Amino acid sequence: MSENVRPKRFYKEVAVVEHEGRHGVALDGRKTKTRGRNVLAAPTPALAEAVAAEWDLQGEHIDRTTMPLTAMLSAAIDGGEEDLQAWREEIVKYLGSDLVCYRADAPAVLAERQAAIWDPYIEFMRREFGAILVTTAGIVAVPQADASFSAVRGALAKETPETLFGLQIAAAIAGSAVLALALWKGEETAESVFEASRVDERFQEEKWGVDEEAKARENRLRADFLKAAEFLALLDS
Repeated sequence: MSENVRPKRFYKEVAVVEHEGRHGVALDGRKTKTRGRNVLAAPTPALAEAVAAEWDLQGEHIDRTTMPLTAMLSAAIDGGEEDLQAWREEIVKYLGSDLVCYRADAPAVLAERQAAIWDPYIEFMRREFGAILVTTAGIVAVPQADASFSAVRGALAKETPETLFGLQIAAAIAGSAVLALALWKGEETAESVFEASRVDERFQEEKWGVDEEAKARENRLRADFLKAAEFLALLDS
């Protein structure tokens, strides 16, 4: 079936059911499967209810683009051990070139704004994970201590596939493991964390005005980031 052809809704009732210690989504009493043919079941009732609501809100046809939580949960379930390790390492890798560690050397007003917004996140990493991060001005790469990578890797060692999947999405959108981890730990609201990833863009808008194409792309990124944030929050509910 073409990806552009939406299948007709084939069920009437949606329910959350128990499945091997998790919370599955049932359509007319039959457990839903992922694309990989695994049972679609969440680790928390809150996430299962939210996924079930996406299925229940479908109209005459099923539109997968309106079911982001379902898609994220399905991808996390279908990911094997290799994917699990890859997601964890992808998050850790961002520390090596993390957005909040690379500051402008000019103009001073931008550098000051970056410091005011990003320094609290640097302190968060020290306080929460014992990770001491080095910042620099300009584009010259600055190495981070192996201990900082190890601290974050250790903190993620026993996390669920769902958490790692959500975190790597957030890190990729923000260009920052620091901001993704702050989102996960509830250091700031999801909107505030996303805005922290857009400091440079806000400065450019103030100076040159809004580029409509860039703003449209940003709005898509914001929607995806907030949905990843919702996914992570529901895992903790």
